[in-house]
Amino acid sequence: MLPKWHFLLGILFTTLVCIVFSETNLIYLFLIFFGAFFIDFDHYMVAVWKTGKLGLFKAFEYHKKRDLEARRLKNKKIRRKGDFHIFHTFEFHLLVFLLGYLWVGFFYLVVGMIFHSLLDIVDLTVRDYLYRREFFLINWLRKKIRES
Repeated sequence: MLPKWHFLLGILFTTLVCIVFSETNLIYLFLIFFGAFFIDFDHYMVAVWKTGKLGLFKAFEYHKKRDLEARRLKNKKIRRKGDFHIFHTFEFHLLVFLLGYLWVGFFYLVVGMIFHSLLDIVDLTVRDYLYRREFFLINWLRKKIRES
């Protein structure tokens, strides 16, 4: 899903939480939005790692090319994993959740992250790209160890 949709839907979701739970602190509402949108920072980190370029538009360009390549392969019935995104893994979500026992703000952050991940799962399923995402760090590490 494109970042603009995560941004807009993150605002919508945060607004809904604000309406339903009107007593929620503004800082916690910001953390929900932050989790729903900025979790995609790992996409930027991957693009910088792969291209060696820091520009945000270079990162968008990189991912646009990767998407075109994925479509080309899919049309040939070839299914390959995409880039690995650490912030989208179950283990990272669990870590942030557990940090919530140290500071309650992390619980709000993980709510936004889960919302983001659910949007991604729906989008990837609709586009038939669910196979491209690795959801577990442990699986990714196992594959890396086998490859080396």
